[in-house]
Amino acid sequence: MKLNLPRRIFLQKFLQYSISALALVTLSVPISSKIVEAQNTTNKTGINTKVVRLAYQTSGDIVKIKGVVDKRLEPLGIKVEWSPFPAGPQLMEAMNANRVDIGSVGETPPIFAQAAGAQLAYIAGRKPSKGEGSAIVVQQNSPIKTVKDLKGKKVVFQKGSAAHYLLLRALGEVGLKISDIQAVSLTPAEARDAFIQKKIDAWVAWDPFIAFVQKNANARVLRNASGIANQGGFYMARRSFAVENPEVVRIVLEEVDKLGEWAESNPNEVVKILAPELKLDPALLSVVVRRRTFRLRPINSSLIAEQQRIADLFYNEKVIPRRIAIKDSVLTSQQYAAITPRRISRK
Repeated sequence: MKLNLPRRIFLQKFLQYSISALALVTLSVPISSKIVEAQNTTNKTGINTKVVRLAYQTSGDIVKIKGVVDKRLEPLGIKVEWSPFPAGPQLMEAMNANRVDIGSVGETPPIFAQAAGAQLAYIAGRKPSKGEGSAIVVQQNSPIKTVKDLKGKKVVFQKGSAAHYLLLRALGEVGLKISDIQAVSLTPAEARDAFIQKKIDAWVAWDPFIAFVQKNANARVLRNASGIANQGGFYMARRSFAVENPEVVRIVLEEVDKLGEWAESNPNEVVKILAPELKLDPALLSVVVRRRTFRLRPINSSLIAEQQRIADLFYNEKVIPRRIAIKDSVLTSQQYAAITPRRISRK
């Protein structure tokens, strides 16, 4: 049956449905385009997370104390979760277990972590100090007068830390190996107590622990890290996190270096913020701050080459189980361009 509607009614119905359809289209376009725009923005800005898990060592981290990264990321909707660690090896172990995303360590922990199969990335170097804040110490009245006298003695250090490398190099300078001493691995806090109680012959560590026993236990420095600790340490990241979130990494590094610049120009202020955190005497902390550096430097071929030499030393001395290639934990030049702040890349 053919339905014949009056022309006026037909036009009214047509216009009614046309307007409704046009309204739906008009509404749907901004919604869908905004979704695509949001997706593109996320990809372009290099932010694909709502949480960044930062690690810090309990020897004093002004980045954590000042909260500069937290404040910078909060407007972007990114929450910062902080996790404390007694030393670099424990921090690297947590990173390998996907419990933290970014952290700062010495030159040695990443080597041990990579040898254990961790998927890590070197994201920035730390400016090296003069080496006065790391040392091999003995009791003031100890018969041990030189590094060579450590042969057969009980020497405590944190395995896989910068102290491990300092000890290995210092022993090598006098023709000794790790196997020539009684090597004992303890965390810095445990070793400090053992040293104060005179239960060990020598201890290898870093500030503020070294400064503490120098002041409170009259410790004598046998050999500091001068001429050995030339790397300065690194900021490390889980490789997948760095690749997927380059803008987050860039912001973190930028804030770290900006605060570092302030810290090196205001050492007395650094002492003030560290004192309540570490519960140490300001006079002692003044020594620690003077011996410490806070700025960053970009990853480059010379840093990687030196890191490879350190890794080869640990392998040749049979300290790590396999030979590793540091380049396997290095990002591409394009990826470094995305994560490295201009203030650092210009150095």
